[in-house]
Amino acid sequence: MAQLILFNKPFGVLSQFTDRERQRPTLADFIPLDGVYPAGRLDYDSEGLLLLTDDGGWQAQIADPRFKLPKIYWAQVEGIPDQAALAALAHGVMLSDGPTRPARAAAIPPPEPLWPREPPIRYRATIPTSWLRLTVREGRNRQVRRMTAAVGYPTLRLIRYAIGEWTLEGLEPGAWKEIELPALAARRRRR
Repeated sequence: MAQLILFNKPFGVLSQFTDRERQRPTLADFIPLDGVYPAGRLDYDSEGLLLLTDDGGWQAQIADPRFKLPKIYWAQVEGIPDQAALAALAHGVMLSDGPTRPARAAAIPPPEPLWPREPPIRYRATIPTSWLRLTVREGRNRQVRRMTAAVGYPTLRLIRYAIGEWTLEGLEPGAWKEIELPALAARRRRR
């Protein structure tokens, strides 16, 4: 049976098990398991849900955009996006590597509970911040950050809340848990 690990990746941690060159924090500092690998990635300066597995089939199904697993992000942005910006995100925006697929985009109150980030985001007394909930079904490099910047609201903090049916619920930063394997195996047979 396959292992599936849900991990709440803290800010400033690499989505890999080694960093020989710069000695930054890695998954090995948090997950003492052998033979599991990230199914996708989350940038060093992003936080939130990262899935790991020891099964190549599951790894592909989770990470490959062909399977269209929705990924939900909470983005703290500079400024307060207007309806035109939200509509542009919902229709897809043009990035340097082409147009994005349509996304679900909505303004939300600050997520609760939300842990403090170290270091905190930059603060400007004259520019407010706000939160967006974005659901995307692709996984381009720094996609959500580039999307919010494209509509005029740069991302200051980015947290991935969910991938498919799996969420951060009950996971503090740096914590991980293993999903019950029988349910995972049954789900896989139904596909």
